[in-house]
Amino acid sequence: MNKAALDHAWIARHIPHQGGMCLLDGVETWDERGIRCRAVSHRATDNPLRAHGRLGAACAIEYAAQAMAVHGALLASPDSVAPRFGYLVSARGVRLLVSRLDDIADDLLVAAVCTTRSTNNVIYQFSIHAAARLLAEGRATVVLNADPSIAEDPS
Repeated sequence: MNKAALDHAWIARHIPHQGGMCLLDGVETWDERGIRCRAVSHRATDNPLRAHGRLGAACAIEYAAQAMAVHGALLASPDSVAPRFGYLVSARGVRLLVSRLDDIADDLLVAAVCTTRSTNNVIYQFSIHAAARLLAEGRATVVLNADPSIAEDPS
């Protein structure tokens, strides 16, 4: 797969996040173990994660989760009928080194490295940089193929 094909449009076709919630602009590099994506959406005034006119640093976890979803899509078997659904169930050891993301002038570089993979669970170590500056890092656990009805609003 050529690098040009791994742009925002490709990402939007392969992860459940659509419209403004598809935060990543492209895949820089990837292999079986991990991925590095680029994002510029943190500077967008209509970013759906903004609250009170700002994009808090904790939103870095969502950027990382989307990079993990893209990585899963890239690793999926080309003949798989349906994508595997994943739910972020844990973020641990998270360090936020800035208070907000919307005032970061450089593009975000979102890296996620898979440290543990089983049939229904994946654990990634993630980091978000702007140029050489570390903005956030942590570890996230995703449960795969969980019953989608548990995420539905019961009302």
